[in-house]
Amino acid sequence: MSPLAPPLSFNPAGIELDRRQGLTRQLYQALRQRVLDGRLVSGTRLPASRDLAAALGISRNSVVRAYDQLYAEGFIEARVGDGTYVAQLPQTLAPAKKLSTKLSTGFSTVLSPGLSTKSANKDGISSDKVIHSAAIERLENNHLPLPPTGPPRAFRVGVPAFDLFPFDVWAKLNAAFWRKPDFELLCYGHPAGDPRLRGLIAAYLRSSRGMQCTAEQIVITSGAQQAISLCAQLLVAPGDGVAIENPGYRAAGHAFALAGGRLHGVAVDAEGIDCNVLNRLKDCRLAYVTPSHQYPLGVVMSLARRLELLAWAERSGGWIIEDDYDGEYRYSGAPLSPLAALDRSGRVLYVGTFGKVAFPALRLGYLVLPPALVDVFAQRRAVDVRHSEISTQAVMAEFMAAGHFQRHIRRMRRAALSRRDALLSGWPSELPGVGSLPNVAAGLHLTVRVESLAREQQLVAQARTVAVEVNGLSHYWLPDSSTSPDQRAGLVLGFAAVPEAAISQALTRLRKAWRG
Repeated sequence: MSPLAPPLSFNPAGIELDRRQGLTRQLYQALRQRVLDGRLVSGTRLPASRDLAAALGISRNSVVRAYDQLYAEGFIEARVGDGTYVAQLPQTLAPAKKLSTKLSTGFSTVLSPGLSTKSANKDGISSDKVIHSAAIERLENNHLPLPPTGPPRAFRVGVPAFDLFPFDVWAKLNAAFWRKPDFELLCYGHPAGDPRLRGLIAAYLRSSRGMQCTAEQIVITSGAQQAISLCAQLLVAPGDGVAIENPGYRAAGHAFALAGGRLHGVAVDAEGIDCNVLNRLKDCRLAYVTPSHQYPLGVVMSLARRLELLAWAERSGGWIIEDDYDGEYRYSGAPLSPLAALDRSGRVLYVGTFGKVAFPALRLGYLVLPPALVDVFAQRRAVDVRHSEISTQAVMAEFMAAGHFQRHIRRMRRAALSRRDALLSGWPSELPGVGSLPNVAAGLHLTVRVESLAREQQLVAQARTVAVEVNGLSHYWLPDSSTSPDQRAGLVLGFAAVPEAAISQALTRLRKAWRG
């Protein structure tokens, strides 16, 4: 568009809102869909909130809230003194299409356990085994530590405020289930999980994430890690390239390496994973990402980058594993729409977990899959465990149906925000060799940069002497990363595991340990 050309105007005709439903969510979804399908092109000027409210016959507050969410996700932008416009977004998404027959039929040869097209080498050893052995060797040379056990303490990463979980309510629901159990539920169940729970999860994701999914697309897992492992087993053939964020969630990388994948660490910048690097990986057909709150750097993937990533998957016939491990924790506005809500070609596998809103030992997670993949994932899971433990699924279903889940999420979000503020306000300032704390708009942890690896290790060791858990950022990088050791240095701190008083006490001990 010429810079002298007048901006395109927006016509609200065709937006129909059901007044029995949430007006803000409906308007947000209608505007977002129009941007994604091209009806609202970049540079289109949107009406003022008051004018749009009058045109639609709704309150101005509903329009303001819808605009706020679109601002947060990058769909629209404000121009000072000039109004609100559709943001400049990459025109990279092809028209929506179904998975081709070629993909569907070719998929089974990769998914079937034990099937392989690899040939034997001159010693009679299959290349599958060679690649698999190499993956095992890489893991043994780069040991993945077990997660910390024992009671939570500051500043353990990945642990929510589960001291606030309504265990009394959970106990009553559990007792009610076992007092008069449904005998049908005590038989072997479907390997994809309890149908009622799957339906409730789908309803929750539709309302909270804008995902157009059904119960039939969901497979219940024993936590997010099993969901990731299933993806590794079924989507990665020996020798396949796998793109993972670097630094990133190391346990995911281990799952892909054990499946025979060749890991490609892709750098993360202020907008998320670098898609330019991803596009240069010719052997890569799978990418693992944490877009809502990158683990561990904490950046939120921009909308432009999300669209680039989806375009890569469409163009390459690849898969995206989206790990939304702490997506409920956003401290300004509603949770951002995941990649799965933008996916129009069935390329995204969405990983969710209850462990970050309940407690880690619950071991209850789920996958939201493209319809063509559901049966094979359920069948593969049945090989390891016939199905998930039934009472936990049934109790969680009742917990959600009775409204406890949504109330608990709101309580957990408030608690995490308060504990975040306690860490930010009490953090020792002007520590030699330690950068300033970042703004934390989402998630359960933050990362602060340190000038050198030696300084990182010193700070972590000193924290350990006063019973404070601080993780070194250097442990989240792939061992063969081209980044220099000092550029990998930093501190990763979880802020939700313990109450504010315990955070304050831990900070007092850290000041003494670090300033000696």
